[in-house]
Amino acid sequence: MSERRPNILVIQADQLAAPALAIYGGKAKTPNLDRLAMRSTVFENFYCNFPLCGPSRGSMLTGRLASRVGAYDNAAELSASEPTFAHYLRRAGYHTCLSGKMHFVGPDQLHGFEERITAEIYPADFAWLPDWETGDLGWEPIRNAVENAGVCAWNMQIAFDEEATHKATHKLFEYARTPEDPFFLFVSLSHPHHPFLTQPEFWEMYEDDDIPGPATGRLDDDQLDPHSIRCREMIGLDKEDVSPEHARLARRGYYGSISYFDAKLGQVLDALEAAGLAEDTAIFVTADHGEMLGDRGLWSKDCFFEWAMRVPLVVSMPGSTTPNRISQNTSLVDLLPTFADIAGEELSLQGADLAGHSLLGVMSGDVENWPDEVLAEYTADATREPMIMIRKAALKYVASEHDPEQLFDLRNDPHELTNLAGSDEYAQQISDFRRRAAGLWDRAQLNREIRLSQKKRAVVRDALQSGRREAWDYIPQPDYSDTFVRSANSHEVIDRKVRIPAKGYPLPQNE
Repeated sequence: MSERRPNILVIQADQLAAPALAIYGGKAKTPNLDRLAMRSTVFENFYCNFPLCGPSRGSMLTGRLASRVGAYDNAAELSASEPTFAHYLRRAGYHTCLSGKMHFVGPDQLHGFEERITAEIYPADFAWLPDWETGDLGWEPIRNAVENAGVCAWNMQIAFDEEATHKATHKLFEYARTPEDPFFLFVSLSHPHHPFLTQPEFWEMYEDDDIPGPATGRLDDDQLDPHSIRCREMIGLDKEDVSPEHARLARRGYYGSISYFDAKLGQVLDALEAAGLAEDTAIFVTADHGEMLGDRGLWSKDCFFEWAMRVPLVVSMPGSTTPNRISQNTSLVDLLPTFADIAGEELSLQGADLAGHSLLGVMSGDVENWPDEVLAEYTADATREPMIMIRKAALKYVASEHDPEQLFDLRNDPHELTNLAGSDEYAQQISDFRRRAAGLWDRAQLNREIRLSQKKRAVVRDALQSGRREAWDYIPQPDYSDTFVRSANSHEVIDRKVRIPAKGYPLPQNE
């Protein structure tokens, strides 16, 4: 790494399950990610901290558990006073820019980003609010997405990701004008999130035989935990499964959507190289959560099983081209302290207030001091009470107030089919997990706080639907005065300001 503080580029997918990727033994065709991994550190057991878009991102942004920052669900507002990695990096002198989605809810649509160059794809208000008081499990249109999977020329997801990628590549060339100033660019795409639709180019990359079926097919209710039963009810698959043909098409659409994401990743990385910034930029590729993809008869996320929780993390640091793989348990909350470490920025929150740890130590071989633990929560739809997960080494513990505890040994039971919670052999481990959970969460108090929050947000939501409406949606206001010729600006001045030499092709001498 050079003495100059590196730029930081993050490319995040939505709903990308690590087990589907070739770098983790899966079958998705991702040539750009594979090439990047050949010179990067690949984290083998990297997790989200909440298997739902908005809360996962709220936790990631702050380096704290979602419940600590009120990110309970997809209609929860992240406080403007909560520092994010964008705040820390901006304070450290980085230009911070967001291209793509982040699920910000409420009037603050920046949360530390100095610039946001696209609109949001989903609501910024309280429209997607759960209601635990009524017992309504919520609803997610997954069955419709599965039964309408296949090929399309264009849709909302594609339109959004094309714009986010296009704006991000333009931004990289803007940064090339002032290469001495460090930047933090977060590119957040919507693929491969359902609907399971992809363009012909990516659909035709696969034959049906290329894509394996779920490791665990649909389980009967007596084989499922109560939350899995509720999840199937929420997505409309409690009484019957989707047809094998629909499931096959949906899986192919999902894998095609992964390849689409990989193509956008390639475009961003190519622009970084063409702009002459690659040698001074740390690159992070990750996702907000996974996708069950029919495993156990479940689709989408909203649960703690591996396909919903395990996401990729590939990190390429400037000056390092040696491939490396790290097996320790790590998670999205580790990104904030890692970014701060790269920037040399001191964090205001330390210890118990911050759930994450800088990954630079474990990347350099210091595994003895790594806690090897992942904490996760779920407090949104398909439940009526807080649910928690702790993974320590190879054991995964899941608990809530009324559902039976679950304990899985992922080393010997990677598909999580044998619940060891009632086994005498694991009585000590269960006791240890209970004690750890009790020290981290007051679940009864958290339950009360969430229910109160839902009631208050429902009042605001209903009130704002009457009278004059003012949306919180973010609408970018681009300034083209330094990009295109405007009024008195001369063509030559703007052209010279915008022009970036092509690598290996210097500008003419008279320039």
